[in-house]
Amino acid sequence: MQDPFSGFPTSIQGRQLPGSSERSRLQHDHERRLETLDRLGAAARECGLRTDSDGDLVLLAEDEVSLLEAAGPPWTDLGDAIRAFRACLPLIPLDRFGFPAESENPLEEPNALLRRIGGGVEAWAFASESDGSVYKFYIPREERTHIGSTFGFRRGEEAWFTAEARLGSYRELLEKLLVIHALGGMACEVVAVTPEGILVAKQVLGDPLPQGDDVSQLLPAGLIEIPSRFLRANRDHPRLFWMRDRAWLVGDLHARNFVRGSDRGLHVIDLVAAPWPLESGNSLITDWLARVQGDPHASLLKEGNDDEL
Repeated sequence: MQDPFSGFPTSIQGRQLPGSSERSRLQHDHERRLETLDRLGAAARECGLRTDSDGDLVLLAEDEVSLLEAAGPPWTDLGDAIRAFRACLPLIPLDRFGFPAESENPLEEPNALLRRIGGGVEAWAFASESDGSVYKFYIPREERTHIGSTFGFRRGEEAWFTAEARLGSYRELLEKLLVIHALGGMACEVVAVTPEGILVAKQVLGDPLPQGDDVSQLLPAGLIEIPSRFLRANRDHPRLFWMRDRAWLVGDLHARNFVRGSDRGLHVIDLVAAPWPLESGNSLITDWLARVQGDPHASLLKEGNDDEL
């Protein structure tokens, strides 16, 4: 299949759920995109380029340093890194998606190709009129220095950590999409980024749950409840999730962030996530993390019953 807007191969069409091999390919694409962004950042630093945010990197065009590449390394390395990243995240103008390029607020204008079905602070969601596939347009904030959301950690009063949602970066948004995929969430592709810095992602269409539904007993497998003495978070159902041998805090798991797929299964479509701090400064947390990585049901303490605490 070919995506009608980007022209690139796609595994997502309407309500059709990708098979296991397609999901594996999607995960590889998410991981490779993050790797090429890291490579691009490293190459830019070698050239002494100042990047105030990763938004500056994400929008580099393929020919950005073509004249300087004649000087050899490190400029040739930077040119290669830009092209490798653009292969994973192409730059596509917003009017390719049916939005009027000349409009001051193009996402608010009528669109014959996409029909708005929802949206919030992070992104606006549209359904393709051709097959119903969902396209999410993540809008950059503060002069493209921030996009999406993540968790910020600080020492708390009632718990060791307090985690609060805050504006994120492009890398953190791409990481979130990988976390959704790794959790078995609704299949998602990253389609493009526009010259305005809008990141476009594509998801399988599902049926929304009634607002206010209690999903606390229906959360994805692999999520671990966090002892209250370790964490207070300002998003629904904060949980620990292990991905790539790293602990992640996952939250914002309310009914509006789930849909039912064509398999009638419940699939997460959005969340807030961030890597758990590598250095907690608390030996009890360090010990618990080491044990729950191998046994999600491990008690808070190595010996004894958590109910006695």
